[in-house]
Amino acid sequence: MKIFKIILLIILTAVLGTAVFVYWLWRTGDLQKTVVQEITNKVTNQSDQSLLTEALGFSRTRTYLVLFLNNTELRPGGGFIGAYALMQVEKGVPHILKVEGTEILDNLGNRDFVSVPPAPLSKYLKVSRWFFRDSNWSPDFPISAQKSMELFLKQTNQTVVNRIDGVIGFTPTMIEEILKITGPIKVDGKTFTAENFTANLEYEVEYGYAKKGLDFASRKNILSDLASVLLQKLRFDIFKNWQRYYELSERMFREKQLVIYSDQLAEQQFLALKNWNGQMKKTDSDYLLWVDANLGALKTDVAIERELSYQFFKDKNGRILATAKMTFIHRGQFDWRTSRYRDYARIFVPLGSQFVSSTGAMEMEKSKALGKIDIGEENGRAWFGTFIAVEPGKIGELAFSYYLPPAIEESIKNGAYNLLVQKQIGTIAPKLTLGLNFDKKLVSAKPGEMSAKHGDNRYDPQTDLKEDREFRVLLSK
Repeated sequence: MKIFKIILLIILTAVLGTAVFVYWLWRTGDLQKTVVQEITNKVTNQSDQSLLTEALGFSRTRTYLVLFLNNTELRPGGGFIGAYALMQVEKGVPHILKVEGTEILDNLGNRDFVSVPPAPLSKYLKVSRWFFRDSNWSPDFPISAQKSMELFLKQTNQTVVNRIDGVIGFTPTMIEEILKITGPIKVDGKTFTAENFTANLEYEVEYGYAKKGLDFASRKNILSDLASVLLQKLRFDIFKNWQRYYELSERMFREKQLVIYSDQLAEQQFLALKNWNGQMKKTDSDYLLWVDANLGALKTDVAIERELSYQFFKDKNGRILATAKMTFIHRGQFDWRTSRYRDYARIFVPLGSQFVSSTGAMEMEKSKALGKIDIGEENGRAWFGTFIAVEPGKIGELAFSYYLPPAIEESIKNGAYNLLVQKQIGTIAPKLTLGLNFDKKLVSAKPGEMSAKHGDNRYDPQTDLKEDREFRVLLSK
């Protein structure tokens, strides 16, 4: 397993170096030489070694797009893309080609191409073009990453690079976790801690820059200053506290605060095997993925608590009627950072599921008209979507009811039921409650229930969606 630790270190240090948009750490070349030497000494699997050396640009220079996914403004693919970096890696050494806020590219980039945005973006954000900043509309990161690459190349008219080999996405949650190890850092007289990092950074790029006399185009220069200070700490600390950083990188992948896509099939298969690529996993069993998109609600996701429930029972016709309900608890108020929550929500369910009804849908905020339910298919799943708004200090609920497809009904009839509930990239840890009435006795379940619940017809576990959750139930026939 040593090779996986080495891979994680490479990814972690590369992401840290580009996440805050400088490559100060790499100037001396000492780190990459050390890592390459470790690979040479420790890798015995020729296939893994080949993948690593290819990804690190030893046979040809690799170009990567790095996305800052702000999960306080949640989007399907992790969070609003507020800034990005373009990085080339040559023989293990990264070079930053471009760093800027996405608004600069979207406002000044090539407008000669036509890219029609998804309907909810047009309706709720009033945009007529699909911009790079909104490119992560799919909850499947490989699909979102491909769209990000496509729009970037079109908007730059391929004047910076003519191809991109992969995409790295990370949320500010990852930087907060790093600061828990390094401790506070000071930049421009401000102290950034794990607790205030995101809020302080958002304030500086939204309002603080003007008070310092900076123009709009320079408002995100603070990222470079943060990077320089943080990476000075990390230069040696990442080796001194090796185990803590290794465990952190593993956890960030599991919790989908760090995701990676490669356009090379073998590399993408490796990333999928390690669950590092944020994809919607394929399964023939029951499936649920709830996806929220903050559309014009500032950074309000920081104030939203989520509780997801999934229930089903057999109706009078013998069909399995399922209901997925999300409860939104708005802990914020109207201020510079939070507002009413404006959310376009979708659930992804097994193909062949049949929509029945919905509660809580709105046509628009403050509207008494019931919202329209959109229905579609994507990436081998059925999906249902609609809009909801939640005022500060209030609780909102949105639910979708649908019939599960015959194949799952048949599996339950035959005494077996499996469920995969995936978490949305960038979410923290929504509560998850199941209430599954099989109308037949349970023989066993994993995860199990309290002993007081053994021997009945229901399965009622409670957990969270800090990471993907799988459930397996055996039933009497």
